[in-house]
Amino acid sequence: MLSPFRGFLDVRSEMDRMFDELLRDTFRLWRDEGRAPRAVGWSPAVDVYSKDGDLVIKAELPGMKAEDVDITLQEGVLTISGERKAEEEREGAGYFVRERRYGSFRRSMRLPEGVDESKIHARFEDGVLEVVVEGAGAVTEPRRIQIEGPKEG
Repeated sequence: MLSPFRGFLDVRSEMDRMFDELLRDTFRLWRDEGRAPRAVGWSPAVDVYSKDGDLVIKAELPGMKAEDVDITLQEGVLTISGERKAEEEREGAGYFVRERRYGSFRRSMRLPEGVDESKIHARFEDGVLEVVVEGAGAVTEPRRIQIEGPKEG
């Protein structure tokens, strides 16, 4: 059985996430004047699952507020984007480790065909964004096409 979410995650978003992780590991090895360099961006962790026939997307956005996040839908592609701003560096503070990531992010995913745009709802609570797409998580069986034999005659 084919999953209805096959191809759901946008390939570019996934490649961006993997590239960001590679850069993060590289930056850990490289130091500039005793301080870790600032990361160039980050990508929040996302869970996508089906619940009671709805599609649920949860994104971890710790330290952010709802007004820092933007959700758009264009041509069947849902995009979650925003920016987590860095805290001011404290004068006289000697950082030994600075791993928290800041900057802009963008995650895009193609929704199943036939989604009713008016049935998409988002909620932000305790640093977790939850987007519910009503009716988009229903599992449908693929239609089987009968193969005919050769024509006679």
